[in-house]
Amino acid sequence: MKSLKLASFLVFFNLLANAQYTHEDSLKGSVTPERAWWDLKYYDLAVDVDIDNRYFKGQNTIYYQAVDNGQTLQIDLQAPMKITAVRQADLATTITKDGPNTYLVTLAEPQVKGQMGAITINFEGKPKIAPKAPWDGGLTWSKDSNGKPFAATANQGIGASVWWPCKDHMADEVDSMQISITVPDGLWNVSNGQLRNMELHDNGSRTTTWFVNNPINNYGVNINIGDYLSWQDSFQGEKGPLQVSFYVLRENLEKAKIQFKDAYRTLEAFEHWFGPYPFYEDGYKLVEVPYLGMEHQSSVTYGNGYKNGYQGTDLSGTGWGLKWDFIIVHESGHEWFANNITNKDVADMWIHESFTNYSESLFVEYFYGKEAGAEYVIGTRERIQNDSPIIADYGVKKSGSSDMYYKGGNMLHTLRQWINNDVLWRDILRGLNKDFYHQTVTSKQIEEYIADKAGLTLEPFFTQYLRTTQIPKLEWMNKGRKIKYRYTNTVDDFEMPLRVSIDDKKNQLINPSKKWKKVKGKFLQVNDDYYVNTK
Repeated sequence: MKSLKLASFLVFFNLLANAQYTHEDSLKGSVTPERAWWDLKYYDLAVDVDIDNRYFKGQNTIYYQAVDNGQTLQIDLQAPMKITAVRQADLATTITKDGPNTYLVTLAEPQVKGQMGAITINFEGKPKIAPKAPWDGGLTWSKDSNGKPFAATANQGIGASVWWPCKDHMADEVDSMQISITVPDGLWNVSNGQLRNMELHDNGSRTTTWFVNNPINNYGVNINIGDYLSWQDSFQGEKGPLQVSFYVLRENLEKAKIQFKDAYRTLEAFEHWFGPYPFYEDGYKLVEVPYLGMEHQSSVTYGNGYKNGYQGTDLSGTGWGLKWDFIIVHESGHEWFANNITNKDVADMWIHESFTNYSESLFVEYFYGKEAGAEYVIGTRERIQNDSPIIADYGVKKSGSSDMYYKGGNMLHTLRQWINNDVLWRDILRGLNKDFYHQTVTSKQIEEYIADKAGLTLEPFFTQYLRTTQIPKLEWMNKGRKIKYRYTNTVDDFEMPLRVSIDDKKNQLINPSKKWKKVKGKFLQVNDDYYVNTK
């Protein structure tokens, strides 16, 4: 039975999937002309956080290169936050608004293709409070057990522009950035990348400056404020020593040192399956926050209550999910699929969530065996809803069904059976992270890559599982000493082979299509590893 929190998340997720489109949706979700002509290079973000009043004031200098001629930039910042000024060096700019959250900044002079430029944006306001972080995002304001402030950002769905001005579209990742956050002394802010500087000010405030060496998507940028204690260590990975750091509330230090051992196991398993951790220069951090957790790049956030499973629950119902901390494993898996390989459009978010859902079973397989990993992913099938397609409409910032998690994971597990070569399967997973290293991609790119490496025609397969709610059905009937079988409920040209048991013979290969075929026998049963229905 689903936990209450998980069930409410699925309801919220699918309400979003069925929303009607507006002009605002197009501004958020499309590469508008005011976004297309310039490429992000660097952010220098500085924010002064007034915790008592829950108020942000800061500036962001955006460095860019013109990839075409242009003069007007789309900058996103969501109300009630507001931009108060934009300058380009000593030149004034003209600011107009298109709706409540979109600023069109017209520069004093046209920019020509190849030209480098920068604008500095001043902004302030009270960012939206997250109703249900991390899914319905914004700021989470809380206090620890000692009454000290405890706050964090989480904004994957709503967008990073809920608290800072940026080019808020997944297609363009900034190459690197600096994050300087000022908070009252006695508190620390932890953000992405490496700590570059800490400065105490005469007014009793503290500024921590973090530097991100690698490309980063906007929603992966975070601030986490609390009375943190920390420790550092080193993980001996495929590229050498990886700095690992942990930040937890003072009262949780001892249990964190036990629970966070799963971080090392996670890195070990996922480097095996996916290749080297993608951000060695920025290190790996696990940071306690006042919400469940999220995949912030090199600053993975954690709020699972120091329990194994998903808040103490095994999402697979098999028992395997209680042998490890779900948030540590799942959110860290996103370092490969979401942060290293990032969808260009949120409609293709299965690239993030399906692979990372399947990473859970790969983690189980690595430590407990292949059969255990299969049992785990198969056990999650009862959570599949088939309410709407996994891939949604493009250009309107719309994500598809929450089935991108459990159905997506089972789709990949099914594909692994078809490929039927575990060495090749692992090579494909590692190859994705090597060949699309630090890139934004489309679903088609991922689909075609896998098909090419596997040597299979997979367009009908991906169409079936990603773009419809139809689950392939194998119909079969006994006719004397022969079995007739065929596929129904499939798209055109869907012809995935299946391994089945026929009478007492296991692991028999059949090749169903929409046409009836025959095989000798009286009884047929499809291997459970395939996500297909039978009748």
